[in-house]
Amino acid sequence: MRIASLVAVVGALAAPALAHADPTTIAARELPLGKARVAAAAQPAGRFDLLGLHWQGPGTVDVRTHALSGAWSKWQTADTDGNGRDRWRFGNPIWAGPSDRIDYRTSGRVLRLRAYYVWSPVEAVPLRTLSIAGSPQIIPRLGWAANEQIRGAPPRYAPALHFAVVHHTAGTNSYGPADSAAIVRGIEVYHVKGNGWNDIGYNFLVDRYGQVFEGRYGGMTRNVIGAHAGGFNTGSAGVSVIGDFSHSVPPPAALASLEKLLAWRLDLAHVDPLSSLTWISGGNSRFPTGSPVFLRAIAGHRDTGFTDCPGNALYALLPQIAHDVAAIGLPKLFEPQASGKLGGMVRIIGRLSSALPWTVIVVGPAGQAVTHSSGTGTQISFTWNSAGAPAGRYVWTIDAGADVRPASGQLSGGGGTVPPPPPPPPAILTGLLLAPPTISPNGDGYDETTTISYVLTAPATVTVSVADATGAVTALLVDHQREGARKQTLAFPGASALADGTYTVTVDAVGDGGHDVKLSAPLLVDRTLASVAVSPAAIQPGQTLTISFTLAKPALVTITISQADRQVATISQATMQAGPQTATWNGLLAENPVPPGAYTVIVTAKDDLGQISQPAAFQVNPP
Repeated sequence: MRIASLVAVVGALAAPALAHADPTTIAARELPLGKARVAAAAQPAGRFDLLGLHWQGPGTVDVRTHALSGAWSKWQTADTDGNGRDRWRFGNPIWAGPSDRIDYRTSGRVLRLRAYYVWSPVEAVPLRTLSIAGSPQIIPRLGWAANEQIRGAPPRYAPALHFAVVHHTAGTNSYGPADSAAIVRGIEVYHVKGNGWNDIGYNFLVDRYGQVFEGRYGGMTRNVIGAHAGGFNTGSAGVSVIGDFSHSVPPPAALASLEKLLAWRLDLAHVDPLSSLTWISGGNSRFPTGSPVFLRAIAGHRDTGFTDCPGNALYALLPQIAHDVAAIGLPKLFEPQASGKLGGMVRIIGRLSSALPWTVIVVGPAGQAVTHSSGTGTQISFTWNSAGAPAGRYVWTIDAGADVRPASGQLSGGGGTVPPPPPPPPAILTGLLLAPPTISPNGDGYDETTTISYVLTAPATVTVSVADATGAVTALLVDHQREGARKQTLAFPGASALADGTYTVTVDAVGDGGHDVKLSAPLLVDRTLASVAVSPAAIQPGQTLTISFTLAKPALVTITISQADRQVATISQATMQAGPQTATWNGLLAENPVPPGAYTVIVTAKDDLGQISQPAAFQVNPP
């Protein structure tokens, strides 16, 4: 056996070592090593619900907790997050639920051991959420009753956010949705009063029911430096899923919220979820200061240090999570940046997730545009010879339409004068839209064709064409036709005759002054998914809903349940072969019945061309 000692901690609980007006309390006790003995757990009323362990030495510590109901938990190895101090190793907080004592045992060389007992009462208070410009619903610090009085210092900010680190909090997975706020409060108190940090270490937390909590203070849209991954806190966002995912995967609701949160936060920073980078460690026990470390944009905590976090089961899902995150909220702008200085050559670049019209504008000290450029495609590149530009503040902006989050930055330096640029040509053509942009003309009556719409701001001669992936024109829908200044709509039933593949729809408008404007939009034709249906049309919780569909070829299929455009559950995600397919759902979520109402099954098939989805509506009746 690898166990060097076994100590039982039993007995009446003494007065707290630390306390404050907040109902969440913390108390610390040095634990004896070697010979078994009785030790007080140092909490009022003989109880605690969150446990943290600190220890010195290279050994490990196992622990189990005794519930007030009388049952012992399973043994669990305390996992350190690499953020120790003064030879102490800080264990991750373990949520135990209402408990009164612990057993602990050590393996290897453990020189000192200290326990932090936290009591964070569950309060029956409705949790209010907010949404910030495309974010998922997030419970702010006020919503989970963060104790703002114990924060140790003002927040610090990184110049930019480059990657996200996924964690788990460890502890039990058997907690209710009303317990989550108490867990977050307990972690806050342990991180501040136990670890000595300025605030809770994580930037965000997600519970098993899909609730998202704001973590460290400083602004959810700002690059707040947390304390979640030693040596890698600056430039990262730490997101922790509440629970232990060493052996079990997070529930579908937790995964869905985690993916939505990561998609929003990385899009805010213009980071490609599927990208990778080499990051220089700020220093920890695994990666000394200055060490280059290869990371994925969505990394696991164990990628940054000696830790099992976020558990084997969750860590194994990170590649698929990254792919799912990349598909949320398209289109997106990635990696916008400017190089060079005023007075010389300035280059502004970026990358779009799909081919779109884009514009780069530089605004000078007088608040007016001094130069601009535009184009269409996935690669954005603009070089400006800024020789003679007067000193002052210059702001560059990349814009790719209303559906893409724009990016901007600042240039400085220079001297002399720069001639004013020519005024931009009139935007006689705007608003090109395909509805839908992905079609599946396979005879099942859903998304068989697409409609093309655009806006002319002045009379123009218009040509509308469709080209395949090689650039060859496969259809000419409008050929040099004179059109007036208004919104134009064009049905394209001929799309059903196109072979599966990616196409580009281009509208070319030539104004009366000879100004020529072209806009393009991608069109995907994919017949992989067909005939999505549900049976019966209405169920009660506990009854079986059968989902059927047909695949024309193998694809990665995700089946979700939504209500009022909000994802409720993910039924399955797996690679399926060609042919008829079925799946079932029982109207339960985490063994609890979903509320009655109108719901939608959404089947999404991802193949080598892209992905296509098809819904089917059904009703959940009261039990």
